[in-house]
Amino acid sequence: MKTDRLISILIFLLQREKTTAPELAERFQVSRRTIQRDIDDLCLAGIPIVTKQGGNGGISIWEGYKLDKAFLTRDELQDIIVGLKGMDSVSKTSKLEQILLKLCPNDETMLSLRDSVIIDLASHYKTSLSNKIEDLKTGIRQKRVVSFQYYSERGIDDRSVEPYYIVFKWASWYLFGYCKKRSDFRLFKLNRMWNLALTEERYKPREIPQEKNNLDSHFEDNKKITIIFDRSVEHLVIDSYGPNNYVINNQNEIELTIGFTNRDYIISWILGFGEKARVIQPKDIAIEIKRKAEKIVKNYEQDI
Repeated sequence: MKTDRLISILIFLLQREKTTAPELAERFQVSRRTIQRDIDDLCLAGIPIVTKQGGNGGISIWEGYKLDKAFLTRDELQDIIVGLKGMDSVSKTSKLEQILLKLCPNDETMLSLRDSVIIDLASHYKTSLSNKIEDLKTGIRQKRVVSFQYYSERGIDDRSVEPYYIVFKWASWYLFGYCKKRSDFRLFKLNRMWNLALTEERYKPREIPQEKNNLDSHFEDNKKITIIFDRSVEHLVIDSYGPNNYVINNQNEIELTIGFTNRDYIISWILGFGEKARVIQPKDIAIEIKRKAEKIVKNYEQDI
């Protein structure tokens, strides 16, 4: 933990012309005494940190100092590059080359690291997604409320949200923020957010309750369902849940028991398998899927 903080302080100082001990203490949630000990440790490690007293004083890195590439290991550099490439895939303009040159200019090893992992976090909505992420980053940085139309199973709704951070989780992008309409912290899927706008309204950051900050709590899968699949769709089941979450029954069928959060989503997912899947439990979902299948058949009776 201390090592991580020391590295973070060093990177922060390299990015700033000057800072203060109170600012560092607030940023890293430690005491000023701890910050002073951290500065002493960095000096002992050979980092040329300059501290000046007085009204125009502060803490800074000696002018002209550059981060030695040996400060980061090969694995650490590769992790940084993977993260950069992920964000680059959803950015309006590419910053990867510029950042790589700053990290390690004219280094062939860096080029090999860059090409060793390919990551793309974009989607079919590449252009609109990049625009949304840029606007949300501005809103978070400037503490500005954002407004948008949100599409959900309840219909279209206008929302005003205090943005706190952008999340890539469960294979999708989300905004975590305080919804002014619901007076609560919520997750909003970016692909369902349209007509996004930055307002001129500013907000003061709220304290986020621990239970709300746990993103998994927003999608608790405490409801259980058991589904039987034909072996011919085994690869599709693995796509969603992996090979260790189901068993092969005596009829050589796949038997999957999972938790789910959204009833409509799980029903739509099962219907996508057609005759290759059937629900065993709970019975009410099996009945609802049967009813939907009967309606699908009726939709085609007049045309065929």
